[in-house]
Amino acid sequence: MTTKSTSNRSDGGPPKENTGPASARSAQRSKTSNTSRHVRAKRAQRERKRTLWIRSLIVVVAAVVALVAVFLLSNHGGKSNFAFSVGSPGPGATAPTFDLPSTNGGTFNLAATRGKTTLVFFQEGIDCEPCWTQLQDIQRDLSKFHAAGISQVVSITTDGLGALKQKASDEGLHVAVLSDQNLKTSHAYDTTGFGMMGPMVDGHSFIVIGPSGKIEWRADYGGAPNYTMFVPDAVLLEQMRTGLAHQKGVAS
Repeated sequence: MTTKSTSNRSDGGPPKENTGPASARSAQRSKTSNTSRHVRAKRAQRERKRTLWIRSLIVVVAAVVALVAVFLLSNHGGKSNFAFSVGSPGPGATAPTFDLPSTNGGTFNLAATRGKTTLVFFQEGIDCEPCWTQLQDIQRDLSKFHAAGISQVVSITTDGLGALKQKASDEGLHVAVLSDQNLKTSHAYDTTGFGMMGPMVDGHSFIVIGPSGKIEWRADYGGAPNYTMFVPDAVLLEQMRTGLAHQKGVAS
């Protein structure tokens, strides 16, 4: 009598792996599960990246909005936003003389202009775009400054003459910009203490020097806390007229 073996193999080796339909379905389910997990992981990764990108964009936009708001409030707001300090030497003091290279050629010698009223605008220089906008506005409104008693306007920065000539040309300026590269004049007028760029750069200061060589008005706008680098001409002219009238009253 022949007995049927219960083993899958007749050679005594291990049983053969079940490769029937049930095993195939199990393998397919395992493969599908792994694929689903991979898809979910990729989707979650994309969502994390998207969320991070959106948050970063919100931060950048918020920062830009804040900067614009600060600029508008400090530089284009009402007249009350344009407070200024009065440095030394101030009104009534003899203006330190200077002779500086000019973008218009040669040098500008303050002593040689005795008898004229000069508005000197100390500014940060090449990298301060609001400062150049300020100078463009003054040039546009020169007739208004002349009507206010100003004979001539010059601007002083601590940049080199070559760079200033190029910048003045680029900006279409014929108002003289003077180079005080060794800071001698800036230190004489103490204008480097009214800005945000440190002691080697001027701030945003206006000084009116009268026909006698005396300082008649001074306004240092660039200091803390507002660090103002642009003053609308209407505000500048009004504050200058008020200051000059006050100084004349004091002098009389």
